[in-house]
Parts: sequence; C-alpha cells; structure tokens
Amino acid sequence: MSRSRKLNASLWTAQTLLALLFLFAGVTKLIMPAAELAKTSGPLSVGFIQFIGVCEVLGGLGLILPGLTHIRTGLTSLAAAGLVIIMIGAVVVTAATAPVAMATVPAVTGIVAAFVAYGRWRVAPLSNSSSRQLALQAAR
Repeated sequence: MSRSRKLNASLWTAQTLLALLFLFAGVTKLIMPAAELAKTSGPLSVGFIQFIGVCEVLGGLGLILPGLTHIRTGLTSLAAAGLVIIMIGAVVVTAATAPVAMATVPAVTGIVAAFVAYGRWRVAPLSNSSSRQLALQAAR
C-alpha cells in the first residue's frame, strides 16, 4: 500500500470516527430536556449548549458528506477546522470547571480534528469528480 493510500485511509478513518463522535454528542445535546441539560452544562446557558450541539451535528455531517458526494469537498477541511475551534473552547471550559486531567479528552479530539483539517486542506485533499469538473478537465 502506497504512502498516499495509507494517509487517505487514515484520514477517512479519523473523519468517520470524529463524525460519529460529534453526531452523537450533538444529537444528545439537542434531544436532552432543557432542565437536564441545565444541570450538566455548568456555567454555560442551555441555549448556547444547544447551539454547540447544532454546530457539532453540522460539523459531523461536513466531515463525511462532501467526500461521499464529491460535491464541495473543500468543506471537509472547513468542518474539521470549525470542530477544532469547538474543542479549544471545550478544553478551556473543562479545565476551568473540572480537574485539568479531564481536558485531555477534548484536547485529543481537537488534535485529531486538526489532523483532518490540515490533511484534507493541504496533504490529501478530496477530489471534486462532479460532471462540471470532468468537463473542465476534458476541455484542457
């Protein structure tokens, strides 16, 4: 297996695992009753936690759908970068409200998301194989 195929497989594996994690976390935040969410959200408002849930669901979808559909594949790296920003916030809030060791989980998740963001942006971008792209290539 060539180096580029291994990298592509590693990126797809990371994208899939992150997508599952963020879809689960986001949907959980969205379906949890507001009273229960208020107990677990610490200093953050329920509305903000639900907003984060929506961002996590959209980010999880953005990690997978562009690559599967070959439409707007550049959005994959943007989705991963957005999830990195969310994880930076999660590290800060976790370190401020819980033992600092608990912040390692969002930190590692953010590092994996950064790997996907950079990998899909510069190292192994996904190809747009839409009919428009094929037509442009044929015209050259």
